[in-house]
Amino acid sequence: MKNVTVFGGGTGMSTLLRGLKEFPIDLRAVVSVCDDGRSTGKLRKEFNIPAMGDIRKVMISLAKTEPLMEKLLEYRFKTCSDLNEHTVGNLLLTAGSQITGNLKDGISAISKVLNLKGKVIPFSEDNITLVGEMEDGSIIKGESEITSSPLSIKKVFYKEEPSPNKEVLESIRESDLIIFSMGSLFTSIIPNLLSKEVIDEIDNSKAKIMYVCNIMSQPGETDEFKVSNHIETINNYLGKRKIDVVIANNGDIDIEIAKKYATIEQKDPIILDKDNIKCDIIEGNYVSIEDNVIRHNVIKLSVDIFSYLLDL
Repeated sequence: MKNVTVFGGGTGMSTLLRGLKEFPIDLRAVVSVCDDGRSTGKLRKEFNIPAMGDIRKVMISLAKTEPLMEKLLEYRFKTCSDLNEHTVGNLLLTAGSQITGNLKDGISAISKVLNLKGKVIPFSEDNITLVGEMEDGSIIKGESEITSSPLSIKKVFYKEEPSPNKEVLESIRESDLIIFSMGSLFTSIIPNLLSKEVIDEIDNSKAKIMYVCNIMSQPGETDEFKVSNHIETINNYLGKRKIDVVIANNGDIDIEIAKKYATIEQKDPIILDKDNIKCDIIEGNYVSIEDNVIRHNVIKLSVDIFSYLLDL
């Protein structure tokens, strides 16, 4: 069975994993832990722990449990008490980390209850702070503050030197394929690459490196970015090894939906500029519209990834 390590965080990574878990692969998900908004931010301050939010989403995407369990873990309290805005899943993960003594073991214990198809590995056990240098040279601390800023991001780094989980390094070492998932480029993907140990391990790995590019741009992060710009940005944070293959959408998006995204969310379709791309390209119509929201067609996407994996 082939070993696949997926790096990312948030909705993009969760979407990808929902498709990949249906295939016979040894799946490991390395999740960034720098989110500091809402429930996650409150728990980080109170318990001095890494971010739980993206881990919760990833665990739910890999779970083979009843739909009610997913709703339960995603339930967010709306109250005037201290429980306000907390999700059940975040509280459960916090309790698990307190009982077992660390987040990794807490995740492992809860994973057995949820019957996960794959392994979820937090990037670090440290309570790390993401820092962004913006286009005007200003410095912003905290992922939520970075993403809410109207300024474009120039680069990101950590306030403190991160200590990655040893399981992250082991997973890279054992991988046949390393995937950088779709998602927020500067606040979900790149935070996993801000460690010399991780970069050194990737440099020494024999695994192919794949990037699944977003379909739409993200305001403040990838405005006017084409596929080649995404690849170049990730490569700038990598070491000697660079992206071997990119998966990119070439399908058309409904005009009315595209207008809605451009007007309301300031998001535009990402152009596949093949002439500017030096790595291999897997292209296809990956557009899926769910409740007027643009998503990747995860089945088609996962089939193409699995087919590529079989040829390695």
